[in-house]
Amino acid sequence: MSISADNAARPVRVAVDCMGGDFGPSVTLPACQAFLQAHPQAELILVGRAEALQSAAAWPRCTIVAATEVVEMDDPVEVALRRKKDSSMRVAISQVKPADDGLAPADACVSAGNTGALMAVSRYLLKTLEGIDRPAIATVMPNQKDGYTTVLDLGANVDCGPEHLLQFAVMGSALVAAVQGKDNPTVGLLNIGEEAIKGSETIKRAGELLRSVAEAGHVNFFGNVEGNDIFKGTTDIVVCDGFVGNIVLKASEGLAGMLSSFIKQEFTRNFATKLAAIVALPVLNQFKKRVDHRRYNGAALLGLRGLVFKSHGSADAFAFEQALNRAYDAARNRLLDRVHDRILETLQALPTAAGSDNQVQVVTTA
Repeated sequence: MSISADNAARPVRVAVDCMGGDFGPSVTLPACQAFLQAHPQAELILVGRAEALQSAAAWPRCTIVAATEVVEMDDPVEVALRRKKDSSMRVAISQVKPADDGLAPADACVSAGNTGALMAVSRYLLKTLEGIDRPAIATVMPNQKDGYTTVLDLGANVDCGPEHLLQFAVMGSALVAAVQGKDNPTVGLLNIGEEAIKGSETIKRAGELLRSVAEAGHVNFFGNVEGNDIFKGTTDIVVCDGFVGNIVLKASEGLAGMLSSFIKQEFTRNFATKLAAIVALPVLNQFKKRVDHRRYNGAALLGLRGLVFKSHGSADAFAFEQALNRAYDAARNRLLDRVHDRILETLQALPTAAGSDNQVQVVTTA
């Protein structure tokens, strides 16, 4: 995607929670080193225990910020939020919080830490954008059109109202427009059928809201979609609540792993199949690459007053580098500003007066 000369010239700074995830610096530091080699315009702020980051002290375009504590993967949210106030996660997130002059040390933050803790600390420190009730987790999944489908929410919000699903659609549209360069991406509402009469009352009402803002030109709403449409590439974006989205994500990763395992078993069954595998090796390698979930690592926490990206806790160096790439692309293409502008434009297209069953009042969070 092309970007303006101003954006291209300005360094993008990404804060990294180097201690987060299952493997900590043994994964995050090699990923950061590879990222810096691939992005000469980028700078990194490495956050963690000083002794763990000592090997990176002489790296170019790097600043080390010390933190004395680590949020463990099994730490309750309460511990991360109230007790570990000098954790690498919290210090890294604070790097994207604007100071009194309106500037922040970093443009984006990446962590592989505890998802619940990351969302809670991010929301506490950064707050939500005007017009956003709840942040959402968004990521991409491969589709049959040799592209990506962006899906949200993936687990941040188990119970969602119609207005929340509308906000997810707007934020997802801004994400795809910023990172993939599609100015008017299509949005599908995940349902048990394509017909408008199907689904729960929440889904039906969300469909009405989306059609309303679509008529005003603020969201390119396709209509209801089913689970298989995610992988068909029927729409650029699929919106759902976090309960459904998380199940879709984990089921998809499990299916990809199972198919890869089945193929390996069949090609190693006997001598003849092993010979066939040698002939088919280029095709097999390409298939493995296309379904490799590591290539799609890096979920955006949308709706915050700062860019925060979540990596899988079990990510290896290659996967963590992909999360860094996504944060970098989002920052250089002004994702935060685009979400802010789109949500305000969309809210203006909605009736906001209370007291009518056909009107919605969107509550903003400072």
